[in-house]
Amino acid sequence: MNALLADLVLIVHFAFVLFVVGGLALILIGAAAGWQWVRNFWFRIAHLAAIAFVAAESLVGVWCPLTVWEDALRGTGSDMSFIARWVRAMLFWNLPEWVFTVAYCAFALATVATWWWMRPERAHKQQGAPQRPLSSASDSS
Repeated sequence: MNALLADLVLIVHFAFVLFVVGGLALILIGAAAGWQWVRNFWFRIAHLAAIAFVAAESLVGVWCPLTVWEDALRGTGSDMSFIARWVRAMLFWNLPEWVFTVAYCAFALATVATWWWMRPERAHKQQGAPQRPLSSASDSS
């Protein structure tokens, strides 16, 4: 049962990473393609909060809670399913910690930069109000 729960935590972890990495990619692609939905305030705040959490925990030297939880559920055995081994291999690389800290902080800064380059729509914006153009030149005001 613990192996199944550990696999579930690993899948949630993978989905979180996919949201952070894929979210920024979609924001950048959406800016170029004129997709209005990438300006959604709640999507953008959730995305920013997710990467800010990752960067902050890395800066203070705290392990990701999902990693800790998965490891605790697995114990010392390697009772991973085939898919879990592949997902884990995609998520965890054998590099020095400082490499990840730099990468997470750079990614967080890139995410913050999108708030100036392609500002999200205000959450309290009135229904039926004229839409702001997607041009990045008009976003500097």
